[in-house]
Amino acid sequence: MILEPQEQLKNFLEKSKEVLLLIPESPSGDAIGSAWAFYFFLKQKNIGATIAFANHFPEKFSFLPKPENIQTEISGARDFVLSFDTTRNKIKDLRTEKTDGKFTIYLTPEKGTLDPRDFSFILARFKYDLVIVLDSPDLEQLGQIHESNPDLFFEVPVVNIDRRGSNENFGQINLVDVTASSVSEIIYRLLEFIDPLSIDQPMAECLLAGIISATDSFQQKNTTPKALLASAALMDKGADQQKIIHWLFKNHPLPLLKLWGRAMSKLKWEEDLGLAWAELTLEDFVQSRSNPEQLPQVLEKLRESYNQGEMFMLLRNRTPETATAFLKIPNPEKLEKIRQAFSGEAKKDILQIEIPVSDLLQAGEIIKKKIKGLGLQ
Repeated sequence: MILEPQEQLKNFLEKSKEVLLLIPESPSGDAIGSAWAFYFFLKQKNIGATIAFANHFPEKFSFLPKPENIQTEISGARDFVLSFDTTRNKIKDLRTEKTDGKFTIYLTPEKGTLDPRDFSFILARFKYDLVIVLDSPDLEQLGQIHESNPDLFFEVPVVNIDRRGSNENFGQINLVDVTASSVSEIIYRLLEFIDPLSIDQPMAECLLAGIISATDSFQQKNTTPKALLASAALMDKGADQQKIIHWLFKNHPLPLLKLWGRAMSKLKWEEDLGLAWAELTLEDFVQSRSNPEQLPQVLEKLRESYNQGEMFMLLRNRTPETATAFLKIPNPEKLEKIRQAFSGEAKKDILQIEIPVSDLLQAGEIIKKKIKGLGLQ
């Protein structure tokens, strides 16, 4: 008898002691809501849980209950084992020494000298029993997490939970529902299947935030009757819809929203670079009554609007002779390569570049051409 994906995953979880939850490098609100909720569910079941994604935590979701174990890289997941065969010569003493850039192990044999042939070096198994990837059509969306840990995805069972028709079904278990409004809705139904009484107020709050974020507060065409029923059930469990909407959509000053609107009206999309960008003139700042200090927030709003984007750029004139570009680049490796190419200044995932031309469109073309020349794609 072939088990359904939900039943397969339930069986895996019953045997798991440590689970790794992975979300895309630039996570959507849906990815965060579903991962946070699943984390709390695992902890409730006394299963060790870790969330990892190669980026900084988006501040706009700080109102949600936050998991304790969130990492930007996978560290300590696997031991490196030094093994010594003691059948012919036992070890009677061991000591270690740490110096700058070196860790030394001293072994004292019971007799004579040690035979190097008695040594072996092996990698132990990963400490995780299961890897669960949420809201990602492929493993490449995980960015540095995937690039730095390729063996993990071959040696540990992978569960793929998504709603996209373009999903590559890369998991041993693929829970992909293209009719769902969001991954958070899929997780809600999964938890209801495993244990209907397990969903408490923190889980419900996270899941409802994910659904609201994915449906643009129930205004998008992916808002199905199933999504509304799931949302109603989550509100019955204590999720505060109005608080979530306030934090996700209304907790912004009016000048910021006006500046964001002006950027959106000028937005350009460069498919080959995965770059969304716009130029903002002095008039844009005057008419919106905003200031350049709000550009990082506008860049974050652009990132939320274009999940397929890999880079986001806003240009303005700092002086009559120069243009200043602000690039939001979630991928740390790309950020560093572009920073070096332009000798720019980076703070977190935002790079600032000065271009010695006054025309903003011309400055944009210069930047795009140089980035293309780096061959990052």
